[in-house]
Amino acid sequence: MKVFEAAQIRRAVGFADLVEPVAEVLAEFSRGRGEAPISVFRPAGDSGDVHVKSAWMPGRSVFTVKVATWFAAADPHADGFVAAHDARTGRLLAVLRDEHHLTDMRTAAAGAVAARALGRPDSRSLAVLGTGIQAYAQALAIRTVLPVERVLIWGRRREAASALRDALAATLPDVTVRDDPAQAVREADVIVTATASTSPVLDGRWLRPGQHVTAVGADDPSKSELDPACFERADLVVVDGRAAAAAMAGDLRAARAGIDAELGEVLLGRHPGRTSDSQITVAKLVGLGIQDLVAAETALRLLDPSLTVEHFS
Repeated sequence: MKVFEAAQIRRAVGFADLVEPVAEVLAEFSRGRGEAPISVFRPAGDSGDVHVKSAWMPGRSVFTVKVATWFAAADPHADGFVAAHDARTGRLLAVLRDEHHLTDMRTAAAGAVAARALGRPDSRSLAVLGTGIQAYAQALAIRTVLPVERVLIWGRRREAASALRDALAATLPDVTVRDDPAQAVREADVIVTATASTSPVLDGRWLRPGQHVTAVGADDPSKSELDPACFERADLVVVDGRAAAAAMAGDLRAARAGIDAELGEVLLGRHPGRTSDSQITVAKLVGLGIQDLVAAETALRLLDPSLTVEHFS
């Protein structure tokens, strides 16, 4: 068994390495292939949670079990690891002590896949509600798939929003902080919510025709980023996995909203996705173990060629 530390993994794997693998595995999952159970527990109440996500898929030579933690008292808040096992023998091949990096990168990759599939191809402005690592990664990832020229940031703490602006300004040409989230949303073609909020940060009344929303933060029943009006106004609501979203997406459950398609079904052409420039589209992503599986496969290939992971029939 090999152990890879977070610094090695960060140097080797970025979101750009995972966009196409995540798109591929989401499509396969929507064909009904594999399983990706989720378990969440909260040993520190609202101040700390643990997500355990496992996955296997036919033809993949490994299966994975991931433990990802978030504790307010920790610095950094997020931690975790992915264990990769030989799918034919069950033997533990490697432990990726990624400190949440692979989760962050595969989530950013999924956001890019959703924006590419559902956003208007001419989208040039992006609003990011949130100020953490995922907000940063989503902004960079979405810009690789859409012609975004301007990024608008809102956060509950102005200093955190300013810090994110400064971080993004090293790469992006036009990044601005907005003190009013409604203003940021109204100026944007694409909106990303990336928070750990337990109450909505996006009001559906702010949305206008043609916008796309990707919500990645509310990934358990206690959290909520989108208010019911977001789902009511949406012409299309897409999720990464129907069962996982129905069980885990707190805002989707609170709104009792219907699900039109899985993202994989759109990628496969089984659902048309956006059909006009005037539609409002929402992608509600809770994160699936199959994304961790493909992130671990990619990481193993890049970290150690001797551990090259080959699919089998």
